[in-house]
Amino acid sequence: MSDTYIPDIKEFQQEPRIVTRMQALRERPVVMQVNALGKTFGQGPGSVRALEDLNFQVHRREFMCVIGPSGCGKSTLIRILAGLEDASDGSVLIDNAPITGPGPDRGMVFQGYTLFPWLTVRDNIAFGPRMTERSERSVRSESEQWMEMVGLERFADHYPHQLSGGMKQRVAIARALANRPRILLMDEPFGALDAQTRARMQHHLLQIWEQVPITVCFITHDLDEACYLADRILVLDAHPGRVREIIEVPVPHPRSPDQFLSPAFLATKRHINDLIHPPQQHSAGPKPPRLAAVGDDVF
Repeated sequence: MSDTYIPDIKEFQQEPRIVTRMQALRERPVVMQVNALGKTFGQGPGSVRALEDLNFQVHRREFMCVIGPSGCGKSTLIRILAGLEDASDGSVLIDNAPITGPGPDRGMVFQGYTLFPWLTVRDNIAFGPRMTERSERSVRSESEQWMEMVGLERFADHYPHQLSGGMKQRVAIARALANRPRILLMDEPFGALDAQTRARMQHHLLQIWEQVPITVCFITHDLDEACYLADRILVLDAHPGRVREIIEVPVPHPRSPDQFLSPAFLATKRHINDLIHPPQQHSAGPKPPRLAAVGDDVF
């Protein structure tokens, strides 16, 4: 981080418009409740404790990001929330009902492009609604609506191999939303994209979130991405994953790329960085063996 003075995040969290927004968020109904959640892989001496005593809530129409160091269990957490992985202990409630497996109340978008390669854009989006008892006319009308929402009307009859990475992820988002879930779960969905495409997708996702009545839980390892997208950020410790802190992001809405250099944004980013990488850790640990010749220094 820069040596330039950056105010403390608490200074911005106390601004009246931020306090008002966070108070309004806390007054919304809780759609997802995580209680004492834990996950252990394996048994006996070789077992690995991935998650330990996680407790948090997600409110209706909230955009929550989860971030933490490598190995903190971010992907394990979201797989449990999706019902793709069983917890070892604790519980996850959706509208006060326990999760027992995958369900239509949750949509999932992965980092990889999990589209059906033999289906067109239109048919990939329509796949879920076709599994219901709705008429083909209704399904087709809705798929057209979602294609328009993600800006892919001109590519309706294209197949996944004919699309760019960002376009594939837009199809994946539309396919997840076409099932009308209560919660959209996203596991580093933009991690494989180049920087420019990733920035466009972040902006596009915020636009969709503003238009669609959806709650988002978004896994990321990118500090900028978390600060830009989230209402609140869940920061995890590693080995095992525990809740380190839940941060209320004091960056006003609507969000824009111009805010990346704002004092509130930089203060939030620095605060998260200090949580994940405490200053004393930067100089910790042994140095690697020297292989460069004497006198061949870089300083």
